[in-house]
Amino acid sequence: MMDYKLKIGLVTERRYLADWKTRKGIFAPKYAVENKNHIVKYIKDNFTDENTAFVDLEWLNEEGLLSEVSDCAKVRDYFVKEGVNAIFIINCNFGNEEAAGTIAKMMNLPTLLWGPQDMRFDEDGGRFTDAQCGLFAISKQLKRLNVPFSYIENCQIEDEIFADGLKKFFSVATMVKNFKNLKVTQVGTRLNPFKSVMSNELEITEKFGTNISTVNMTIFTQKLERLYKEKQGVLDVDLARLKTQYDVGGLDDETLKRMLTFVYAYIEVFEENDADVLLSECWTSMPQAFNANPCLAMSILYDMGYIVTCESDLHGAISQAILLSASRGGAKPLFGEFTARNPINKNSELLWHCGPFPLSAKKEGAPAKLFNTKPSFPAKDGTYTITRFQGERGTYKLLGGKFNTCEGPYTFGTYMWAEFNDLSKLEKKLINGPYIHHMSEIYGDYAEVLEEFTKYIPNLEFDDINS
Repeated sequence: MMDYKLKIGLVTERRYLADWKTRKGIFAPKYAVENKNHIVKYIKDNFTDENTAFVDLEWLNEEGLLSEVSDCAKVRDYFVKEGVNAIFIINCNFGNEEAAGTIAKMMNLPTLLWGPQDMRFDEDGGRFTDAQCGLFAISKQLKRLNVPFSYIENCQIEDEIFADGLKKFFSVATMVKNFKNLKVTQVGTRLNPFKSVMSNELEITEKFGTNISTVNMTIFTQKLERLYKEKQGVLDVDLARLKTQYDVGGLDDETLKRMLTFVYAYIEVFEENDADVLLSECWTSMPQAFNANPCLAMSILYDMGYIVTCESDLHGAISQAILLSASRGGAKPLFGEFTARNPINKNSELLWHCGPFPLSAKKEGAPAKLFNTKPSFPAKDGTYTITRFQGERGTYKLLGGKFNTCEGPYTFGTYMWAEFNDLSKLEKKLINGPYIHHMSEIYGDYAEVLEEFTKYIPNLEFDDINS
């Protein structure tokens, strides 16, 4: 399963001073300590939650500030021991560009850079921190050392821009953490008619470290048959709940319980393989093997936090994992493909699939029914982020951006109508590749987060869907 927990190492730092004990004016350490105390308390008080914790430098010295390069190894060792997933370099005055660059290089983790806006200007012209000035120096040192980093605009810590930037960095750090340790399991083989979802497992493993395992259909079918017999009591409860959620369209109870059995079979696959996401065979083999389709189970599992990507799409499964990490599990990704232009809006497209959207994504007030055994309902309106991870001839790109929903004709399946800046231009982008029509969407705006994420992933290039 995906992991959304983060530990952020707070690298509070100041300028190195040979006369730090006696310094009175500019860069006097006491002002840096005042900044540090306020900043660390504010961050811990306002951003600590069940998934987010912070590790400070209070143990390092009497100031709780990094100012000497010789201390960087101690900080690294402590952060490693504490299991830090990312670091936040905070200028409490001008800072120390060499120390900041050294610890960032040592940690090799997502790195955030920020310093508080200087607000004190004395009548005699005195200034005491110059935090912004040091940010320019540190950023150049990070670039010289080939350390990718994120940045929050110089501001006061209470400003909305700080909260927004920090939360975006949490998303990025979560994405990097999960992506670099991603475990994907494929159930069954690729659908033979769908050459478009072909992928290069070896290359993905070599370039990104993705752990890809497989479960053959014979084993999966045996699992389905066993669970169908073992879980009749549980399936009866599930069936009763299902009938309160959906118009089941006259389907008999045995068929419905077989459809629900997929939920437990996929969960076993997750557990047995310690998988983060699955991709699966579906309509070309499951009905023949088990007299049922898995689409309903995929929909149910999405709302449980399990991602099962249909039609054997490895690139799609990775795309889903990226979006789920961006929301830190707070929203569930959808798997809507480019299907048809909107006849009443030249820049709108039908993002559709035959049933795997989670029920929690349903538009309020819209009925939910099973059409040809598959969930059928429109998704709720609003702003969505869309992405597609795709490789072609050794080059990998992450297509990403945002769109708003709009009005469009009623249709079957799970779907939404998406409005883009220039659909004709986007269609050409998809036609010319490397992308296929399968896309991943999630409620909310994570477009900047997607672009920032690619900074930290070698061999992956961001491609703006609206450019």
